[in-house]
Amino acid sequence: MKPEVDAAIAYEIKRDIADRYFGFRKLIEQDKLDLEKEIRIHSFILEKRISFDLIRLYIILKDEQLIDSFLALTALDRKQFFDPYFTQSATIRSRVFEGIRVHGLTRSGRFHHLALDCYERLELHTGQYRQKFAELKEASENISEEIEVFYQQNDLGSIMGFLRSLGSSHKLGDMEGGMEIGMAESLGKKMAIAPLLPIENYLPVIPPLPPLAHIKGALKKLLDRAYELHGEESLDFLTGNQKTAERRP
Repeated sequence: MKPEVDAAIAYEIKRDIADRYFGFRKLIEQDKLDLEKEIRIHSFILEKRISFDLIRLYIILKDEQLIDSFLALTALDRKQFFDPYFTQSATIRSRVFEGIRVHGLTRSGRFHHLALDCYERLELHTGQYRQKFAELKEASENISEEIEVFYQQNDLGSIMGFLRSLGSSHKLGDMEGGMEIGMAESLGKKMAIAPLLPIENYLPVIPPLPPLAHIKGALKKLLDRAYELHGEESLDFLTGNQKTAERRP
């Protein structure tokens, strides 16, 4: 065949390889971006829901020993959203209890109901978090498998050898420089897909919470002790008549 025909055929082969390689690569990269977006959203939900649920319970329990007993009861990590400042700051207290309703006939009853309601809310949000975490973990593992299959089907060494056999007189976008001897390694880094880190690197692992019915007795004992530790001002805030009034039509 004429040289110009050979060159045209070589060019089309290179174009086809580039389109296929970078087309698949773009799809995987988009999957990665979508997953990262979902992780950011879920991280925000974790911060706004579970952290507030826990901080409310820390404020109600007040004492660090009681908080430690609660965390041992639920198998939660003490480092999870805990800071002694949470139990002391009136600003944080006002923020996390904003919109929270209380119910009960006596102040002690309202205090206990408030804590149990907070735990039930924490239990619900933790279950939702764990379900979404499992979905994101599966999505992450699927993308990792996609990357592995991609490399199995697109061996860079074989591609480079084939392209060099076609000659390097025609440059081709992302493949430019790929046909030069000694350039395979640098081009390989350029064309590589960064592996995904485990989902645990982005989001904390939260164990399933025991159902309220299983720990209600032990939790009530902690609440009885916490109730005695609160002063009048904090009890008024947590169980005061103004919150009861907010519930009335």
